[in-house]
Order: sequence, then structure tokens, then C-alpha cells
Amino acid sequence: MEEPAESIRSGQVVVRRWRPGDLDALERAIRESLDHLVPWMPWAADPGRRQTAEYLARSEEEWETRQAFGYAITSGAAVIGSCGLMRRIGTGGLDIGYWLHPHWTGRGLATTAAGALVREGFRLTGTDRIEIHHDAANPASGAVARRLGFTEVERVPAPEGPAAPGEVGIHVIWRMTAERWRQTTQERFRRTD
Repeated sequence: MEEPAESIRSGQVVVRRWRPGDLDALERAIRESLDHLVPWMPWAADPGRRQTAEYLARSEEEWETRQAFGYAITSGAAVIGSCGLMRRIGTGGLDIGYWLHPHWTGRGLATTAAGALVREGFRLTGTDRIEIHHDAANPASGAVARRLGFTEVERVPAPEGPAAPGEVGIHVIWRMTAERWRQTTQERFRRTD
């Protein structure tokens, strides 16, 4: 089974595979982003150095087993967030998750990073759809999906209810099919000719 590129440059960001040596930079980005992350990310309620090191080790293992591809979002030399492609929505599907340090939000960088992952995800053999899932109370995540051309396909109650304090327990699911991606890409090229 193939894997995506380990480093992808797109606009002002580089998304690159997490490395064990990223512990200090990731820990700092999380610590400085807690007010921004805790409402939406259950893991942010208990962020310590050990948990961050375990995340990096898990990222390495998941990459090797091709279950998930975790990336640092960087600008210059700074780690400004995290994103990933995950195989947890069934055969042929990948889903994307992302977060940014609040200092870097509002600049289109999450959209740029997620867009890079979409391109990379559709290069993997057998990928027929990519999804973005978020809680209905988090419209910023939905805005990224919308800007990338994803279609909202459903809203479903979270079986476990809200998982983080800002959530309402309704999962919003956005989807991009391989066919739609090809059409969108062709349209972009036609507009630039």
C-alpha cells in the first residue's frame, strides 16, 4: 500500500510528517493554543508532555501501518498546527482533521493545509472520497470544507454525545468525491488558461 508525500509545500505553509524531534515545538503550540482547542478537541483537556510524546509515537506507528498520516503544519521554521489524513471511514475513504495555533487563524492557512491533504489523498490508489467531520457548533471547521468545495452530506447525532465542552453533539459530515475533485481541478485549470 502506498503512502502520501512526507512533505508538501502549498502557498505559505509546508505540511510535513511529524517527527519524534518535534516534541518541544508541538508541546509549545498546544500549550499556547489551549483556549482555542479545548472547546473542540477532547484530547486538549489533558495535554501534557507525556501525552504529546505518545501522540508523536502513535503518529509514527500509524504512518508505518498506513492507517493515518499525521502532519505538522509549518510556516517558516515554526510549527503552527497539525493535520492528518486518516483511514477511519471505511474502504476507499479518508478523513481530514486539522487545527491551527490561534495566532495563525483567519489567514486561509487551515484551508491551504487541508487542500494539500486533499490533493495528496486523491493521489493514493483506491481513494474514492475524502471527508471532513466536525461538531455543528464549530462553524470554522465547516468553512474550511466549504472553501475547498466539499458538499455537506449529513448531520448525525454523535453516539457518545458531545465529546468536548464547546460541542453540541451533532456531527456535520462534508464529502468530496474523486469525481468531484477531478471536475473541480479541471475547472480551475480552464479558468487560468
